Amino acid sequence: MKKVLVISSSPRKGGNSDILCDDFARGAEEAGNEVEKIFLADYKINYCTGCDICSSKDVPCRQDDDALFIIEKMIKADVIVFGTPVYFYNICAQLKTLIDRTCGVYKKIKDKEFYYLATAAEENPDIMEYVVSSMKGFLDCLDNPALKGTVLGTGVWHKGEIKDKAVRERSYLMGKGL
Repeated sequence: MKKVLVISSSPRKGGNSDILCDDFARGAEEAGNEVEKIFLADYKINYCTGCDICSSKDVPCRQDDDALFIIEKMIKADVIVFGTPVYFYNICAQLKTLIDRTCGVYKKIKDKEFYYLATAAEENPDIMEYVVSSMKGFLDCLDNPALKGTVLGTGVWHKGEIKDKAVRERSYLMGKGL
C-alpha cells in the first residue's frame, strides 16, 4: 500500500482537471492504496516572497497560510499526483505557487513517484509537452523522483467537457495501476 497525495490545482471544483484527479484517486483507492486529495482552492497559499529565511536559516516559512501543511503531506507521501488546468501552455498559477513555496524544504521531497494530469482547450497533444516540460523542471530539482505517467486531456475548455472523454479511463487505470 502506498500513500498517495492527489493535488488538484483547478480553481473549479468539478472542473476538467479536477475530474481527472477524482478518476485517478478512485483507481488508486480501489487498488488498495491510502489516498488523500487536496483541492488547492480550499486553502490559503501565499506567494513565495523570496525572503530566503527558510533556505538560509533552515527554518519553516514564516508566512501564516496553509502551504506548510500541504508540503508536509508531500514529504510524507509515496506518490504525488499533480492535476492542473493549462493556461497559455503552462501549469496554472495555483500549482506554481505551491511548487514555489517548497523552496526551503524541496530536498525533503525525495524518492517520490509523480503523476501529471493536465487538461487544456488546445486540441494538439504535441503542444501539451510544454506543460509536461514545465512540471519536469520541478522534478529536476528533487532527489530521486520518478515520473511514472501523464494523462493529457485536450480539447476541453468549459467545466465538465471532459466527462465523455476516454482520457478519464486512462486516468482511472493509471491510478489503479499503482
